[in-house]
Amino acid sequence: MQGRDQANGALCVGLKQTILFPFVTLGSLINFCDCLMAGGTSRREHSEVGSSYIHFNYTPDGDKTTASLFGDVPRGVMLNQPPIFLGGQGGAVGPLRLGYGTVIAAGSVLREDVVEDRRLVFISPPPGLQRGHSPHAYKNLNRIVRNNVAYLANLVALEEWYRSVRHSFFSRQEMGELMYAAALELLSAAKDERSKRLEAMAEKVPEVDSGSAEFRGRVGAICDLFRSPQPPAKGQAGEDFLTAFQATSGWSEGEYVATIQGLGEDLSAKGSVWLQEIVDGLCRQAGALVPALELTQTRA
Repeated sequence: MQGRDQANGALCVGLKQTILFPFVTLGSLINFCDCLMAGGTSRREHSEVGSSYIHFNYTPDGDKTTASLFGDVPRGVMLNQPPIFLGGQGGAVGPLRLGYGTVIAAGSVLREDVVEDRRLVFISPPPGLQRGHSPHAYKNLNRIVRNNVAYLANLVALEEWYRSVRHSFFSRQEMGELMYAAALELLSAAKDERSKRLEAMAEKVPEVDSGSAEFRGRVGAICDLFRSPQPPAKGQAGEDFLTAFQATSGWSEGEYVATIQGLGEDLSAKGSVWLQEIVDGLCRQAGALVPALELTQTRA
């Protein structure tokens, strides 16, 4: 199967609640639900998920606060980032964040974030063991919440990209307005799904310290940051990019992928700054609601 943006997959691919950017290619026998993946510049140089890969998106505690970012929105929408490669017969335990140009060796099961770009990662199987199991321990609560907030903030940035940039391309094609409306509806549903999962997890988190207590008490306020029907303010960076974008492309009759890839390095960088400001602003607001969790973002 292949979509209009040249993302494609082979046989027996599971993609519930997954967003693939242009050129991303999936092998066969893959479970890749609850992910956003970007990277690559063409059908030849594309991000790829090897056959028999699994994104582990369900925990022993019954949680699905496990969405992973393979790449990101601010740089990914510019279609100029090096591809990500996830080796076959491997897996990733969400929620994770992975940088561009990273190669995960075949057979590796990723359990930690690799936010730096252009890394080569080999992971050995863990040693066998037996020990006591404590349900609902959430020892890495700050990381789980941080990665979920980053994922939600990236969805908001993608929404704004669709409203401010991609809408004009939809409007020039047959049934384009219907496709644009459907895209926004899917993004809204994705935000609702992630918020619902975060709130469901909060109900099970024991109040063992100030961080867990803050999270349980303010998870609704955190999710409300992303449910707002009002788009985020564009700010100076957004206005500068959109003005330059219109002057450069004029929202011409060109095809979307070709137009974005023809923007040039400087203009693409301006667009990434604008979208990254949206992500960082939302992450800061969420962090202010639960300061004990120290939701510091390195790169969303």
